[in-house]
Amino acid sequence: MMSNQRNGTLYISVTSDLIKRMWQHKNEVVDGFTKKYKLQSLVWYEPQETMESAITREKALKYWHRVWKVRIIEQMNPDWCDLYNEVIGLDSGLRQNDD
Repeated sequence: MMSNQRNGTLYISVTSDLIKRMWQHKNEVVDGFTKKYKLQSLVWYEPQETMESAITREKALKYWHRVWKVRIIEQMNPDWCDLYNEVIGLDSGLRQNDD
């Protein structure tokens, strides 16, 4: 899921290449909803074993109530940090461990 700010607009999508897709959104090379609303922060993601399971999960999430979506974001990412650096292997240090 992508957002433009904490509790902001949410966007749900599926991709086979998360790093490439995020780069495209961050650099506004993809026209559409994400560019219009400046959705450049990856606030939640969930890897799937197959593209079929990813598409099934995406379709289910799109029908969820907003409060449910916010809840799963805040379970993984309570500060709504941009997780892009984590995904590409450059932990931004913005998230803290629960040690």
